[in-house]
Amino acid sequence: MIDGVLPELIVITGPTATGKSKLGVQLAKTIDGEIVSADSMQVYMHMEIGTAAPAADEMCGIPHHLINFVPPRENYSVARYVLDASKCVDDILQRGKKPILVGGSGMYIDSLIAGRKFQARGDAGLRRRLEKEYDIIGGEAMLVKLRDVDAESAEKLYANDRKRIVRALEAFKTTGKPISLHDKESKFIPQRYSAVKFALTFSERDDLYSEIDRRVDNMMSRGLMNEISSLLKMGVSRSSTSLQAIGYKEFSSLMADYPENIDGASIDDVVNKIKMESRRYAKRQLTWLRRDNNIRWIIWNGFPDFNGAVLKITELLNEKK
Repeated sequence: MIDGVLPELIVITGPTATGKSKLGVQLAKTIDGEIVSADSMQVYMHMEIGTAAPAADEMCGIPHHLINFVPPRENYSVARYVLDASKCVDDILQRGKKPILVGGSGMYIDSLIAGRKFQARGDAGLRRRLEKEYDIIGGEAMLVKLRDVDAESAEKLYANDRKRIVRALEAFKTTGKPISLHDKESKFIPQRYSAVKFALTFSERDDLYSEIDRRVDNMMSRGLMNEISSLLKMGVSRSSTSLQAIGYKEFSSLMADYPENIDGASIDDVVNKIKMESRRYAKRQLTWLRRDNNIRWIIWNGFPDFNGAVLKITELLNEKK
């Protein structure tokens, strides 16, 4: 903070398959910026296809940070992201460049801007016991357990959100305090950055869904199954955070259950499931974003207009000077 003024981030967010990466690059070329990824799965190494991480030619020489740097066996977290991303942002600002946060992981974006602090995690043994219990009794039963000690957190979670259910139970067992109470207390911490936030979407939901379907088909043609097979051969556990990503989770289950007998029909079923889960994820992303009254929406009518979007963003940034 300089003279009471918070350093500023530019945020490009929105649901999956809306062109965030491409717009981020075009904007960075225009305003002398650098990209800081805000994608919870693009952090992992060896997962470029299924996470739609930008390739070198798509980066167009623009520096990209926090992509493809975490071994897939590690369990990366939002707490670690805030530490890593704040270092990147501060370095970019110090060098006189513009930090552009690009991605669809809303919790990562909001936590970084807020400078949120996180509860210390419990020991690894506790975490493994809770994960094992989840696998045995299922998500619905674990949500009931969570509801008994932290009803507010339980109401915000889905039964299939293994990671966050375990995290909430772990936090309570470790500290005796519901994680929802910690989250409320953390809101009183002074904000770390100011942000100008833009969210992309399509005016018609069918156009968004068609783009999602095309992206999944493209991932398959580029070798998504081979990428997942390689991860499993490396010894990456199916229960690891990295393999909970959409696409990886569905195919790793198929490969584990039917390693010698995967036929075309089975693959088609999984592809259709990935498309369905991607659509559901996009809906959850939109729900998250619509709660934020400070977001400026860029809405594609049929197809993206990246040049028009860059013009709109730069005009607004110039007005703020």
